Amino acid sequence: MTTLALTLSDSATMLRRNLRRAARYPGLTLVVAAVPIVMLLLFVHVLGGTLGAGLGGPAGGRPEYVAYVVPGILVLAIAGGAQGTAIGVAMDVAEGIIARFRTMSIARAAVLTGHVVGAVVQTMAGLLVVVAVALLVGFRPDATPVEWLAAAALLAVTSFALAWLSVAMGLSTKTVEAASNLPMPLILLPFFGSGFVPVESMPAGLRWFAEHQPFTPVIETLRGLLTGTAVGSSWWVATAWCAGIALVGYLWARARYERRPAR
Repeated sequence: MTTLALTLSDSATMLRRNLRRAARYPGLTLVVAAVPIVMLLLFVHVLGGTLGAGLGGPAGGRPEYVAYVVPGILVLAIAGGAQGTAIGVAMDVAEGIIARFRTMSIARAAVLTGHVVGAVVQTMAGLLVVVAVALLVGFRPDATPVEWLAAAALLAVTSFALAWLSVAMGLSTKTVEAASNLPMPLILLPFFGSGFVPVESMPAGLRWFAEHQPFTPVIETLRGLLTGTAVGSSWWVATAWCAGIALVGYLWARARYERRPAR
């Protein structure tokens, strides 16, 4: 077999291993959907009428706010999945599994790739649950099949980028507890962007941050694709952010994996 074939085979083995472990620890998968669903219900049913009225829609604003908030909830779910990925990697480090893999005759890229692809699969499964609940509470997207595919692709790319970053975080921490705390800023970013309220309503300093942080263009692109509004330039800004985060996460994760001594 060629080197590429061996790497793909080893990566598939690592992916199966991570998916089986996910089945044994369903809590790490459920957090991808559970927390965003709770936030969705809270913002729609408790705050949606008031917040939605500010969007200028009828019926108390709640239907309009559902359409507005769902893209932010989906990005929040991806950020929550990054925390679970970091925890899973840190568990492998703490238990010595990463060190054992380093001594085995397997492709080095396969270990990290298995974690990343497994994280994307888990996150996308959680997003399906979130979308289903959103439809139940009144989300009525205007997306065409092509726009749905584009939205799914953007969600997958965002998940891929954050997966590499969270794998690097898991490799960089000494304890599982530290790994659970390190991705917390990612979970907060949707709140300090356009995920829950328009950035135009924010004070000047916070508005500047919201407009220039990575999640805002992702959310705006998703909102445009799902609700039929103009996407504008946000799609390529979102793509650039995802590519940059993925590259930084990959280089960081590879450096930490190569540096960590075998036990």
